[in-house]
Amino acid sequence: MHYNTIMYQLQTLISRHDFENLVSQYSGDRYVKDFTCWQQFNVMLYALASGKDSLRDIEHSFLAQEPKMYHLGLKKVSRSTLADANKERDYRITEQLFYTMIKRCKNITPKHGFRFKNPLMLLDATVIDLCLASFPWAKFRKRKGALKLHYQYDFKGEIPTFLTITDGKKHEITVARSFFTPVPDSIYCFDKGLIDSAWLYSIEQSKAFFVTRAKEDVKYRVIGQHESIKNNNIVADSIISFTESRKENYPKELRLIQYYDQEEDRILAFFTNNFKLAAITIAEIYKARWQIEIFFKWIKQNLKIKTFFGTSRNAVMTQIWVAMCYFLLLTYIKYQSKYKYSLFYLHKVIRETILERLNLIDLLNITDKTLPKIKNTDQQLALTF
Repeated sequence: MHYNTIMYQLQTLISRHDFENLVSQYSGDRYVKDFTCWQQFNVMLYALASGKDSLRDIEHSFLAQEPKMYHLGLKKVSRSTLADANKERDYRITEQLFYTMIKRCKNITPKHGFRFKNPLMLLDATVIDLCLASFPWAKFRKRKGALKLHYQYDFKGEIPTFLTITDGKKHEITVARSFFTPVPDSIYCFDKGLIDSAWLYSIEQSKAFFVTRAKEDVKYRVIGQHESIKNNNIVADSIISFTESRKENYPKELRLIQYYDQEEDRILAFFTNNFKLAAITIAEIYKARWQIEIFFKWIKQNLKIKTFFGTSRNAVMTQIWVAMCYFLLLTYIKYQSKYKYSLFYLHKVIRETILERLNLIDLLNITDKTLPKIKNTDQQLALTF
């Protein structure tokens, strides 16, 4: 059968019902005769999963693989047709698809490695540099364009659970005030760029917790010691209160932990409103924040969100959201199948075999030694989750 290609099995993991509901909600297929939103999404998914570099590259690939594409329900597509679809069709279709897929992924993600049971969320943003001449709508500086991607990243399962995209000038704290709603009992970890005493107090009032680096210029008063030092790397564990204007915005006491980083040979200071966890656990929570930096590096290197197939705002946004949907697909496959290798390697083998007739379950056992042998196989199996 032709329905057992890897690409087909990726298609089956997307809820067609949810997708078509979103297309109807945003009138995506209005006046469309041939190249539907579902076809557009799958062409973009194929392009990102297989590492295509341009619209011309996508077009040539479809010509070369026309029989397989036809049996996938994907007709021959021209550069102009795909470019027009990405420019005109509402990117919110793929944005909302991303959020429907998150719910499915969160049901199967493993627990985080800490002893506490609180959800641990990492907050950060990354900048995508753009050529101002090609993307004039993304003006950042006088001769530079940029977009900023603001993420909430769930340490449980290592998946993004919230994303908003702004121009490069938008500060993280402005976005946090507008879009971020703390969930009680959750722990939010972020860098000192997000320190704002009024916003920190809103987290406290929501009965949630925060862990962040302490700014050097923040003025505070030490009230006393929180608990005796039980770890050699903990320099101090103090109870403090802000002074001056910050005191008005954050009237309660909070905790200052000073930690000696042996690798960098420096002392790091952290603010938190959590008085229950051990000081070393607070330091380890902040260390876990680097996981989101690894995520940023991964998506930029592997998901084509540094170079784009179109220059309009809608085309760029569409590509970013399809890339995020593909990331969730990889995550779902990894956790559903208990895949033992890295997400990068899973992406690699899918990229190399995406149009091969191969059972996805068998694909999960491929190594560098067996990959050349298994390509072009004609196994007649299908994936069922």
